[in-house]
Amino acid sequence: MTVLDTRAIRRIGLTLAFAVSLSAAATSSYAFSPEAQQMCTGDAFRLCSSEIPNIPGITACMIKNRSSLSASCRTVLDRDLARQSSKVAAQ
Repeated sequence: MTVLDTRAIRRIGLTLAFAVSLSAAATSSYAFSPEAQQMCTGDAFRLCSSEIPNIPGITACMIKNRSSLSASCRTVLDRDLARQSSKVAAQ
């Protein structure tokens, strides 16, 4: 197995772990929209890979690194977090 193969397998494994984590988040209090998952996956790997698959850890990391997020991720993340805040306030 070459170094390239090992990197590709690791990247695929991390991608799957992140996807599963975000899917699991759909049933937890840290639910993000499919759009947020799509727009923020690259940012999550770039900024918060050490937190994968810890959903609360990824969320905290993304909020902490908000200024470093891509514009599209920041927009959708802000929208989803505002939506979650309003749901919690309504309870």
